[in-house]
Amino acid sequence: MRIGQGIDLHRVSESHERELWLGLVHVPDAPGLEGHSDADVATHALCDALLGAANLGDMGRHFPDTDPAFRDASSRQLLEATVALVRAQGFSVASADVTIIAERPHLAIYMPAMSQALSGVVGATVSVKATTAEGLGALGRAEGIGASAVVLVDEPA
Repeated sequence: MRIGQGIDLHRVSESHERELWLGLVHVPDAPGLEGHSDADVATHALCDALLGAANLGDMGRHFPDTDPAFRDASSRQLLEATVALVRAQGFSVASADVTIIAERPHLAIYMPAMSQALSGVVGATVSVKATTAEGLGALGRAEGIGASAVVLVDEPA
């Protein structure tokens, strides 16, 4: 078995045109995040953890923000592509855990849907939880949202 870890952070957008997506779930009535794709930090952290567990680098290697093909890309598509890369190497996902760090919005009501959506793509249980930064630093001032993820994958036979 192998373990992978991923971390992602994005700044809150000043544009009212950006939607907030976290864990493949739309969070209405909240400002979106700046990013080349849809800036779903929870899903991006999970992608990086999966890639790390399979020794495949990171999202920047596979989905560079310099490539116009990934401009405003859905993180669902990025996660599907990541899972395909990991499976192509013979790995299977055993479980994953994602923690979102956000002062606001309050995310408790969205976490079951996030877990269900992520688990459906990954093919294994993905637990999702949230915490705050207790007012400390940029995340604590609600200038951005962050996420961390850890995954456990089974190595090829």
